[in-house]
Amino acid sequence: MTEKLYDLIIIGGGPAGLTAAIYAQRAKLNCLLLEKVGLGGQIALSDVIENYPGVGSISGAELMAKFEEHAKNFGAQIEFAEVEKVEDKGAYKTVKTTNGELKTKAVLIATGAKPRKLGVPGEAVFAGKGVSYCATCDGFFFRGKDVVVVGGGDTAVKEAVYLSKIVRQVTIIHRRNQLRAEKIIQEKAFAQPNIKFIWDSVVTEIYGQEKVAGVKVKNVKTNVVTDLKTDGVFIFIGITPNADFIDVAKDKNGFIITDKFMATSMPGVYAAGDVRDTPLRQVATAVGDAAIAINSIGTFFS
Repeated sequence: MTEKLYDLIIIGGGPAGLTAAIYAQRAKLNCLLLEKVGLGGQIALSDVIENYPGVGSISGAELMAKFEEHAKNFGAQIEFAEVEKVEDKGAYKTVKTTNGELKTKAVLIATGAKPRKLGVPGEAVFAGKGVSYCATCDGFFFRGKDVVVVGGGDTAVKEAVYLSKIVRQVTIIHRRNQLRAEKIIQEKAFAQPNIKFIWDSVVTEIYGQEKVAGVKVKNVKTNVVTDLKTDGVFIFIGITPNADFIDVAKDKNGFIITDKFMATSMPGVYAAGDVRDTPLRQVATAVGDAAIAINSIGTFFS
């Protein structure tokens, strides 16, 4: 990486980051997008997206490929490196990466979030040996077997429906007595004959020997613990923001707090998408956040 002063560095190559890159190119900003691993973000792992306007039903990977192509067609500069720290130097910001240090006038954080862990015995031990956080990544390995899905939100139920087409039996374990997912997603799950539900319950332990053999399930109302044999455990209980590398105001869960212009507590630093404190985390909202952020950054320069 060459030593130069950028107008803007975008950190993260998911929906928000790629949208921001498109808008930044149109605004003629000297911009660089940094991505740690691969473009697309968590949504690229989603089997089906049906609520992004104008595209109908599409896989996450296909949709993100379109985002990437659009950004590159506008001439977006993209480099792969992990960001370790962002510091405010007054007239500019330093972005310390695994490939060296960069200088920029403004920063947009679009690093998204990663799956939240259950934190129960056996979870870490059997990660990759029956414990998974991505049905589209690992569902194939459980063809014809029985699996558990932990969670009741959009992601959990969508992934359970996806798994139901591959595995013999899906059991959704949810701590409440009803799902939190969108009604249309719930209807699809309830219509699948090989999806069953365990309500008002949590997984307290994942056990096995070389691989997962079962889970301990506790009813939160009766405190009764039962044993459920299973070949795999898919965990979808929320997300944790990827924001440890920067010291700005955050909520109690670590999500970055912004104003309506997507500005953070550090002057010249903005945030967009799943990494920020927002009531809804969808591709559509990430795109909107990014558009607002780049417009705000343009104002920042004027």
